[in-house]
Amino acid sequence: MKTKITLHFYAKSTKMNADGKLPIYIRLTVNGQRLEFSSKKFIEKSKWSPEMTKMKGQSEEARSVNSYLEMIRSKVLGAELELLHKNEDLTIENFQAILLDKNKANRMLVSIFQDHNNKMKELLGKQYAPGTLQRFEVTLNHLKNFLNWKYKVTDIRIDKIDFAFITDFEFYLRSIKNCANNTAVKYVRNFRKIINICLNNDWIEKNPFSKYEGKVYEVDKEFLTEEEINKIYNKTITNTRLEQVRDIFIFCCFTGLAYIDVQQLRKDHLGIGIDGNKWIFKNRQKTDTRSKIPLLPVAEELIEKYATHPKCNNEDRLLPVLSNQKMNSYLKEIGDVCGIQKEITFHMARHTFATSVTLSNGVPIESVSKMLGHKSLRTTQHYAKIVDKRVSDDMAILKQKLQHQNVAKSS
Repeated sequence: MKTKITLHFYAKSTKMNADGKLPIYIRLTVNGQRLEFSSKKFIEKSKWSPEMTKMKGQSEEARSVNSYLEMIRSKVLGAELELLHKNEDLTIENFQAILLDKNKANRMLVSIFQDHNNKMKELLGKQYAPGTLQRFEVTLNHLKNFLNWKYKVTDIRIDKIDFAFITDFEFYLRSIKNCANNTAVKYVRNFRKIINICLNNDWIEKNPFSKYEGKVYEVDKEFLTEEEINKIYNKTITNTRLEQVRDIFIFCCFTGLAYIDVQQLRKDHLGIGIDGNKWIFKNRQKTDTRSKIPLLPVAEELIEKYATHPKCNNEDRLLPVLSNQKMNSYLKEIGDVCGIQKEITFHMARHTFATSVTLSNGVPIESVSKMLGHKSLRTTQHYAKIVDKRVSDDMAILKQKLQHQNVAKSS
C-alpha cells in the first residue's frame, strides 16, 4: 500500500504571543497519523494567507519566512528519501526522529561503540588494561557481524535497540558463533555498557536491558598441583627463552600476580614489610586495588637471577616479561616437555598461588584475598571451594579430635 504523506503550514491562533503575533506551525500527516511542531517563526495574523499556506507579499520578512517554510518542505522530502534508502518504514515516528532531532537520528550504535573503544585506547596503561580493550573490540566486531546477519546493515540507530535486539544478539552469539554461556553473557554485558552511556547522555529514553537476566555460572578454575609446580620448577631447560618464561610463570605461582601486573613490576614496587622482609607493594591494574605480597624464597631467588638482565636494567623492570601471547605459546611447549596434561596458560599461575601454594597450606582466606588484591572476599571464596586437599586435611584433624573424645569417654 502506498504511503500517503501531506504537509500543511498554518498560523496557530491559540498560541498568540505577548506581541499579538501567531506562531507558524507545521503539520505532517503520514497515513493518517499527525505530527505537529512549531517553526519558531511568528507573524501578524493579517499577513498570513490560509489559502496559500504562506506569508503574503514580497517584503523581506515574507521572503525570509516563506524561504524557511520551503526549506522545511525540502527536509520532509529528504527525510522520506533517507528512510527509503535505508529500507525503513515511512512512519510518523521515523519522520519525527529525523526532523526534530537530527543529531539523535545520527546517533548510531557502531559509531558510539567505536568512539568508546577509541577513548579506551587513549587510556591504556592509565585506566584500562590491553585485555579489557581487546574484549570490547571483539564485542564490537560480533555486533557488526550480527547487524549484517540479522538486518543486512552496517549500523543501526540506537533508538531502534530494544529487548528483542538484545535477545537476538545473545542467540547469535550462542548459535552462530558457538559461544559458551559465560562467554555470550559477558559479550552482552560489554554491549550493555554502551547502552548505559546512551542512557546517561539522554540519547535514549528506555533501557532495553531492564528485563535482561543473563547469568554467568561459576566455572572451576584450572590450577597446578604442588607436584606439577615442582616438575616445571626443577626441569632442566636449555633454551634461554623457554627458561625465562618458565621462571616468570613460577614467580607468579608464588606471588599470585596477573600477567599485566608482573609485566609492569618495577624495582620501586619492592619494599620492606611489617616483618622486616621484602614485600611487593603494587596496585592491581584491573581493579586498582592494593596488593601487598610477602616474597617467598622462590620468588626472591628469581628476582635475584634476573637482576642484571639487560631488559630489566634498560626498562626498570624486575623481570624480563615477554608479550602475553608469546608467554602462553611457550608455556604450552613447557607443559609438553614436563609431561603435564593440562593446558597451561599464564593466568593459571594466579589460580595456582591461590590454591596449591596458599589455601592448601593453611594460609587464611582473608590473607589470600589481600595478596590477590580482591575487592571482595566472595571472589576468593571460589578458590576455597576447589581445594580438596585442604578439605581432606581439615576433616583428618576433625576425625582425630573425635577419636580422642571417644577414647576419653570409654576410659
